[in-house]
Amino acid sequence: MSQRKIAVAIDGPAGAGKSTIARAVAAELGFIYVDTGALYRAVGLYGLRKNADTASADQMLPLLEEIKVELAYVEGEQRVLLNGEDVSQAIRVNEASMAASNVSAIPGVRSFLFDLQKNMAKTHNVVMDGRDIGTVVLPEAQVKIFLTATPEERATRRYNELLEKGQKVDFDQLLAEVKQRDYNDSHRATAPLKQAEDAVLVDTTGLDKEQSIEKILDLVRSKL
Repeated sequence: MSQRKIAVAIDGPAGAGKSTIARAVAAELGFIYVDTGALYRAVGLYGLRKNADTASADQMLPLLEEIKVELAYVEGEQRVLLNGEDVSQAIRVNEASMAASNVSAIPGVRSFLFDLQKNMAKTHNVVMDGRDIGTVVLPEAQVKIFLTATPEERATRRYNELLEKGQKVDFDQLLAEVKQRDYNDSHRATAPLKQAEDAVLVDTTGLDKEQSIEKILDLVRSKL
């Protein structure tokens, strides 16, 4: 019988640094990193390209038959493929972020991506981040972390990130979007954002990237 794979589940609100930290932790441990948010962004992006209302199940569900989302690993780096096209950069724009929030509230979209996420964890040691990994996708994960930071801290990080990319952004609008996304994610009917009962709460407010990564690594190693 094959040995059970190790799963590290990192949940938390938008902008908490989940993907940055999860990617670094996976690299350090030699695990596969699975960014579930990227999968929802890819579905949302497809909806946007088809001029669909990404919040409408009636408009989005028929499109799923046309969508093939895959995760590829190039030199250890996760790439997101949408019908064979590498959309790793395209899914990072703000519109794709809001579209991801919309489609992730549709139960049919969640079940469409659920098997893909489960299968990754069956075949690899994974660090997986998202909104409902510890509660719904991998409730049996050996390590569960709920990563958070204040809305202001998360908006500031996003603001600086976009400025570095040369994008003009309004901080107040970003903060409003972060709060709106928090509300949407925690109040949706299907798999709302919440801390698993056995997850460790980690608040990264005031910590830089390196400190946050080190804190999570220490926690994972102590658990494993």
